[in-house]
Amino acid sequence: IKPAAKRTLIPGVLGSIGGFGALFEVSREYHNPVLVTGTDGVGTKLMLAFQLGRHDTVGQDLVAMSVNDILVQGATPLFFLDYFATGKLDVDTAHTVISGVAEGCRQSACALLGGETAEMPDMYGDGEYDLAGFCVGIVDNAKLVDGSGIRVGDKIVGLASTGLHSNGFSLARKILDKSGLGPDDPFPGAGGATVRDVLLAPTQIYVEVVRSLLRDLDVRGMAHITGGGFYDNIPRVLPNQVEAHIDFGSWEMPPVFKWLHEVGELSWPEILQIFNGGIGYVLVLPEEQVEETINRIQAFGMSAWSIGTIARRNGDGEQVVVNFDKA
Repeated sequence: IKPAAKRTLIPGVLGSIGGFGALFEVSREYHNPVLVTGTDGVGTKLMLAFQLGRHDTVGQDLVAMSVNDILVQGATPLFFLDYFATGKLDVDTAHTVISGVAEGCRQSACALLGGETAEMPDMYGDGEYDLAGFCVGIVDNAKLVDGSGIRVGDKIVGLASTGLHSNGFSLARKILDKSGLGPDDPFPGAGGATVRDVLLAPTQIYVEVVRSLLRDLDVRGMAHITGGGFYDNIPRVLPNQVEAHIDFGSWEMPPVFKWLHEVGELSWPEILQIFNGGIGYVLVLPEEQVEETINRIQAFGMSAWSIGTIARRNGDGEQVVVNFDKA
């Protein structure tokens, strides 16, 4: 693990992997620093990794779920710690998983500062393990993004997801069993990519592109689209007096969601409630900055679309209204 962690070291790291506690010195460039923390796991996507025999992507999933969460408040990730637990340690599998964690940290420009490997006989079945992760980031108090500046008329920009990311897999696994598809079968509509490739595609990390936007643009609110989809996550950053109007069909829907819709017999509202629907992260900003925002996101090799508008809230109803006329 040490060589993988060494590749993630950034200014501020004191000492090395192996001590009882990890040390990090906060830069003095922050005038009024606020620490922002996040923790998460990979969930039942791990069961699919066991079933399909692929372990190189779930580590990135682990990092992404936490760093994308703290990014929503404008925080820069500083360091990450992982927890890997298994019944009997398989060194090759553990190395593959933690290498994925290190890759996620590299993409996030944060240090893999430490962690814990626990071997607990009888707790897990053969070949099984569990993952959890903990991230700490920092932001100047004056630069916190909390949604309070969102105004009627602002636009919503959606950044593309890489697929299911790390949510909804309990249902996705049932639909996979129903479909009869095998791990190496071509996934429907995915241009030759296999079922294994599509369902275990790692969660997109948005840190680099969003940090670039925050430096120059008036980003007033952000949301990481995880469990609960559009309906539960976008309202978390909206002031009470506004609501989000989403234009369904204004972004490119990845094949995996069309497959879930057809094979799983799920409605589009259900897709947007359970999964991310092809949008992994959203930004709220003034209309005049939308074109520049999308152009800059595309310069990072990522797709983005203007997917909706902030409107005045009508009573105490839902804060996300999706127009399905294009469905």
